[in-house]
Amino acid sequence: MNSISFSSVSVRVVVDGQDEPKTLLRDVSLNLTERRVAVIGANGSGKSTLLRLLNGLVEPSAGTVVVHGDDTVTAVRRVRSNVGFVFTDPLSQLVMPTGREDVELSLRRSIKNSRERSARAEEVLDRFGLLRLADQSIYELSGGERQLLALAAVLAVNPAVLVLDEPSTLLDLRNRELLRRTVAGLDQQVIMSTHDLDLALDMDRVLVVEAGRVVFDGDASDGVARYRALCAASLGELPYERAPK
Repeated sequence: MNSISFSSVSVRVVVDGQDEPKTLLRDVSLNLTERRVAVIGANGSGKSTLLRLLNGLVEPSAGTVVVHGDDTVTAVRRVRSNVGFVFTDPLSQLVMPTGREDVELSLRRSIKNSRERSARAEEVLDRFGLLRLADQSIYELSGGERQLLALAAVLAVNPAVLVLDEPSTLLDLRNRELLRRTVAGLDQQVIMSTHDLDLALDMDRVLVVEAGRVVFDGDASDGVARYRALCAASLGELPYERAPK
């Protein structure tokens, strides 16, 4: 069952100093079967919460999330073996001194033999053009190189679903284009939140999230147009745009 379903999902959290829980997502129902799905919306709209539901980093307060037949609460280990998650800041998930060590670490559970694990890590690094950087400190790499390295480490175990949380935020134009081409060539189903509307236009389906609700679900170009309209409406009339009296 190669689909991802949200059934009446809401997420509420208790915030210090507030009597009532804060609602981050409200009554989301979706069935995601497309290979490329973008999630767009303003900061704080609920995009990252929606993505983190996909591998059990966040649990629904109500409703269910099912990924390829597995419930993200009751079968979280199987879900996480199928869903790779790449965070906005790669330094938050690159834990080893070098890229080679990080990719080998991600392979430790699936490949027990150290020689086989090392050979597989080299294959993965070479696939992403990172082999020449494999033994450099991750702190010597550019933001784009770190992001690709984090992506390589996640894809090394061949998950069925790849979740990317604003992957282009730290990238310059060259590395953004490299990321776009890399994502386009992947076999995995990709769910991506992004502020980069050009990246969103590459997707098969776009979800627009506003104030914890999915307010648009459909074609990429229509979704981007809807989000632009929402942004324009939220700005209203700016002080410097008012005609002088």
